Amino acid sequence: MQFFRSLVFNILFYSSLILIFVIAIPTLILPNKFTLYFGKILAYITVFLIKSILGRKVTFSGIENLNKYEKFFVASAHQSLLETFILQAPLQYPIFVLKKELLKIPLFGWYLKKIGSIDIIRDTTTKENLNFFEKIKVQVDKNKRPLLIFPQGTRVKFGEKLPFKKGAGRIYEALNLPCVPVALNTGKMWPKNSFFQKSFDIHIKFLEPINPGMSRDAFVKELEAKIYTAIDNLD
Repeated sequence: MQFFRSLVFNILFYSSLILIFVIAIPTLILPNKFTLYFGKILAYITVFLIKSILGRKVTFSGIENLNKYEKFFVASAHQSLLETFILQAPLQYPIFVLKKELLKIPLFGWYLKKIGSIDIIRDTTTKENLNFFEKIKVQVDKNKRPLLIFPQGTRVKFGEKLPFKKGAGRIYEALNLPCVPVALNTGKMWPKNSFFQKSFDIHIKFLEPINPGMSRDAFVKELEAKIYTAIDNLD
């Protein structure tokens, strides 16, 4: 039964992606708010499919932590493809930091550029990366949208505790804004490198913000400890 549910979910999920990508093409020449609307629609479609097809719950907790400050950024654990979509449901049109290769994907990459995503060439020092943190600050300063980063740098298996990237500390220092950490267990339901979903509910928890003023290294240690401790305690 779970295999059948998972198969149907995949068919509908990827069909929805393609359909939304095609319908949203006119937004590429319109103000980016129209493209952002379609990202929000995809988030709600994904949550709906998880609940209706897979029969699993999607719980968001700690939403009140998103309302404590007018300007903030979000640092989330990264375990699955799912959070790149469903985090757009509670967040108000986040600005993504992502690997440069994603911008080369037809349509998908065009939309990422359109909504002001910030790209980086991972694990290397290039001229393009030199002004990376400046680009982040400029983009965040001119928008009311929160920045969303994945400080692990890649998807990891549920329960795996990969050290956070030091770049998260540089972003924290450059922005001088509160950071809302996010713990989640999406990797239990849709593990990394797996095509099929497992029979687990999803819990996404927004934690108490970390205020600005700490050193880079102290922030990364605090962020890592808060997220991993919260993940260990998720239902």
